[in-house]
Amino acid sequence: MILTIFGSTGHVGKHLVKQALHNGHTVRAFGRNVYTSGFPENEHLQLITSALFDEKQVFDAIAGSGAVLSVLGGAFDGTDHTRSLGMKNIVAQMEKAGVKRIIALGGMGVLDVSEEDHSKLMDAESYPKEYLPVGYEHLKAYEYLKASNLDWTFVCSPDIVEADETGIIHTAANVGPVPNSGKINSGDLALFMLDELKRNEYVKERVGISN
Repeated sequence: MILTIFGSTGHVGKHLVKQALHNGHTVRAFGRNVYTSGFPENEHLQLITSALFDEKQVFDAIAGSGAVLSVLGGAFDGTDHTRSLGMKNIVAQMEKAGVKRIIALGGMGVLDVSEEDHSKLMDAESYPKEYLPVGYEHLKAYEYLKASNLDWTFVCSPDIVEADETGIIHTAANVGPVPNSGKINSGDLALFMLDELKRNEYVKERVGISN
């Protein structure tokens, strides 16, 4: 399958590229500094350094792909709208190109408090205030996906540890998983996202995840 990966030069993105190539996919790696990020030469890897907010460049990166993986990053103080406006453009260009499947990375604050309480974790009094600005960015990205006609999955990550995959992954639909360590390895996030492409277990759902 041809996969377009947005945010490919970040911690999770690099694992996605490596694992996707290992699994036999053709990868279009879209991101800042893709030519200086140490990706190994591979005939199935296409490096794309373009503007995330440019409609034509994003369309060209998506057209003909089997699926899109988005692990967009950015600042945590609310001044960087890469996550939300980037997702808005990705959704628009996917709909234009007729590409339906996307798995995107967000934050755990967008999850429901419980299966009975559908208020968001980020709205709770106990939610760390320093995470709210980036939480609202994740929320806007989720809302763009939810309003689309795409087959989306929104992975709501806790704290990300830069480490390889372990294969020990706990998940739940729309709420936090049990057990929940409050952290996840970047390699395991990539492993889950690629596995979800095959299983399609969480289509049109948020996913709580943890090691």
